Amino acid sequence: MAQKRKDRNKEEMRMKKKARERGGKRVGRAREGGVQKWRGKKNEAKKVKRLKEGGRQERGKRRENGPGVATVKVEPEDCDFVIAKRGKKRERGSEPGEGLESLSLAVKKRKKVREEEETGGDEGQRAKKKKEGSKKKPKEEKAEQPVWEEEKYEDGIKWKFLEHKGPYFPPEYQPLPDNVKFYYNGEAVKLSPSAEEVATFFAKMLEHEYTTKDIFRKNFFKDWRKEMTLEERMIITDLNKCDFGELFRMHKDRVIKEANQKIVEDFGYCTLDHHRERIGNFKIEPPGLFRGRGDHPKQGMLKKRIQPEDVIINCSKDSHIPEPPAGHKWKEVRHDNTVTWLASWTENVQGSFKYVMLNANSKLKGEKDWEKYEVARRLKGCVEQIRAQYKQDLKSKQMHIRQRAVALYFIDKLALRAGNEKEEGETADTVGCCSLRVEHITLHPELDGDRNVVEFDFLGKDCIRYYNKVPVTSRVFKNLKLFMNNKDGGDDLFDCLNTAMLNKYLTSLMPGLTAKVFRTYNASITLQDQLKELSNMSDNQAEKLLSYNRANRAVAILCNHQRAPPKTFEQSMANLQAKIDSRKEQLSLAKTELKQAKKEAKGSSDAKLQACKNMEVPLEKIYNKTQRDKFAWAIDMTEPDFFF
Repeated sequence: MAQKRKDRNKEEMRMKKKARERGGKRVGRAREGGVQKWRGKKNEAKKVKRLKEGGRQERGKRRENGPGVATVKVEPEDCDFVIAKRGKKRERGSEPGEGLESLSLAVKKRKKVREEEETGGDEGQRAKKKKEGSKKKPKEEKAEQPVWEEEKYEDGIKWKFLEHKGPYFPPEYQPLPDNVKFYYNGEAVKLSPSAEEVATFFAKMLEHEYTTKDIFRKNFFKDWRKEMTLEERMIITDLNKCDFGELFRMHKDRVIKEANQKIVEDFGYCTLDHHRERIGNFKIEPPGLFRGRGDHPKQGMLKKRIQPEDVIINCSKDSHIPEPPAGHKWKEVRHDNTVTWLASWTENVQGSFKYVMLNANSKLKGEKDWEKYEVARRLKGCVEQIRAQYKQDLKSKQMHIRQRAVALYFIDKLALRAGNEKEEGETADTVGCCSLRVEHITLHPELDGDRNVVEFDFLGKDCIRYYNKVPVTSRVFKNLKLFMNNKDGGDDLFDCLNTAMLNKYLTSLMPGLTAKVFRTYNASITLQDQLKELSNMSDNQAEKLLSYNRANRAVAILCNHQRAPPKTFEQSMANLQAKIDSRKEQLSLAKTELKQAKKEAKGSSDAKLQACKNMEVPLEKIYNKTQRDKFAWAIDMTEPDFFF
């Protein structure tokens, strides 16, 4: 009896082991085919049934033998264990595909591990890099928001974070080599370092026409003697006896190479509100001789070397303050976020402030340009009321109101600049509308068939001559006669008016309105009107470009946009005339070429973009790369149906 139980236990243990093996392979069989799965289950069920029947028979025999016989009660536990195991497997397989899916993932994972082991760590590293790359990709693909679309700060606040490395200072002066000498009255003179440096400034300009002008030579010699020692001043008394020839030849042969790219990377960028912005003029101007525009009374004077002790730095409090050059310190460090300059100093010739500013395509510059054109567009809505008012003011009983009305008439109709007050003799004799003198205008009751003609002749901005003959209304003509009465040529035409008074009045009419806005408005509206009149959508690209050039020329005439004649202008004209004289048979062709060469001029921004987008003219035909960068905000904002 004991042997039978022992044999039965062994058989049950063997069956349990097979059942466990079949349980682990059941899903695999399912993948091989539904028939094999069904057969496995059927065989298992038969064996379990035989075990149950064997257990019942054994229990019946025990009941027959009586209670004195010891038994081992393992049958129910074994049966329960097998049934529970089978039940769990059925439960997992009861949801279609669930068991297969988890096993499939496990198989794939084991297969991947085996492949990585077979191919080595390189494949794993590549997979890792690919995974890292996929994480970074969304950041790279994310389009950066244009800076002009970012939220604007409250009035007066320009930035909240500004960090930079300060301006770049020019290298210190290197004394002349021993074989390069300065001569005075035919004899070599060894100059002190400061006097020698100033002498090289003059030597560099020997080929320039400035060094032939009396005022330039006089101012230079006066400032040069201040840099000399007492002994040098005793020797050098006449500039005409100085020989700078060897200094000039040395400068002409010397080629100074700087690590420009490194300098630009270090000093040419700043961080503005967490944007990396390009700085426009990050290099402090080296010492030299002042030139000025036109016949400036101070030309030839010495522009002294700017030291860090002369420079004010502007940055945010939480930024890293730029380090001054070794052995120096800044004049002052400010944290003023209401201004846009990064560094400032005062130059010695005119006492004017110089600034390190951001590049033209920066966020702040773009915002300033955008605001300028938006103010000009707002003027369009109230310009007629302003014109009606100044026409009425032409009859005012108060002299300052009449003068203001006439000045506004000129600024509006002729696009004159307002002009600024300047100390006499301190700068070149350039004027604007409010600073016109009696000598700058001539009144003609009748001229060339027109009545009430005003002839203008004066130097404007950059010493560009403004010459124009303009018919005006009879009321304006009478007022000009009144203003000129009992005055000399050097007296102010508008003696009761200045630019500040005029702009204050204009601001009271419209917020942000100044005399300068009239010029922007008239240039833009003139270009738009001319484009509308001259261009046609059916024209080809060449014809559209020609229409644009003609419209732009009208704006150039209105605003007196012209280039100063180059130094070689007269010689170039003489050469051209010689060619014409020697080739009379090609005269007609030469005239055609000259006519084609006179089609370029300056213009205005918003209306130009309108021409490009409305008429489908490529931007590259109108704007160069620098201008496209500067007006990126306008290119982005201007729609094909834009109208100024």
